[in-house]
Amino acid sequence: MPAPRTVLLTGAAGGLGTLMRDLLPAYGYELRLLDLRTVEDAPDAIVADLADKEAVREAVRGVDAIIHLAGISLEAPFEKILRANIEGTYHLYEAAREEGVSRIVFASSNHAVGFTPRPEGAAPHDASALIPIDTPRRPDTFYGLSKSFGEDLAQFYWDKHGLETVSVRIGSCFPEPTSVRMLSVWMSPADGARLFHAALTAENVEHTVVYGSSANTRLWWDLTTARALGYEPQDDSEPYAEKIVAEQGELDPDDIAHAYLGGHFVSDPPIWPY
Repeated sequence: MPAPRTVLLTGAAGGLGTLMRDLLPAYGYELRLLDLRTVEDAPDAIVADLADKEAVREAVRGVDAIIHLAGISLEAPFEKILRANIEGTYHLYEAAREEGVSRIVFASSNHAVGFTPRPEGAAPHDASALIPIDTPRRPDTFYGLSKSFGEDLAQFYWDKHGLETVSVRIGSCFPEPTSVRMLSVWMSPADGARLFHAALTAENVEHTVVYGSSANTRLWWDLTTARALGYEPQDDSEPYAEKIVAEQGELDPDDIAHAYLGGHFVSDPPIWPY
């Protein structure tokens, strides 16, 4: 697929959106920014709620593709998750269908499969123990449940309307990993941009689900479907491991927060502050 020229980036004021709006233009993209909040240093950004169908359709009009990062990214009461992550994502897909947009990259999450037991054994573990992309979905929160819905919505819009999606089950995308768990699920910002670029340009993706992380030595999941898009991760969390492990200790498999892929989301999830 030729690289789309104009890409709508929702959630542009968020942490991941801020990283991507700095990195993606180097791949030749003209970004149209959207967020519920004002986007710093971007006076032309669209400030709109995904609940506003007309505003969403206007934002989508004329773009070649969409990277959908907007929504609540932590746990929240179901009513808030419903409005922002479930209804909001539906409004975006409907607008994309109505405006003839052919490709969406959807920010799913590892929390869609958060109650999956993490691989056993000391890291780095045997590659044969990697969690496959077709592992049954086991969301760990209402937030994770909304990402499961988003993946199903993407599949439906492909089957029903021919709208392609790459659903990226993102781990943790920060400049550096900050915890022992993150050593396994970390995606460097540069690798995040590489993965989004691959997801925007790969041919015939239909609805493809991939895990989003760097090529970490302590990796827990299988990156095969991401690599099939043309993604070649360049980074590894291991250079940060010695310091982090010395400060925090290795994960305790008897602690419920460490026994599952979703980490502390399964037992004491961080709550959306807004």
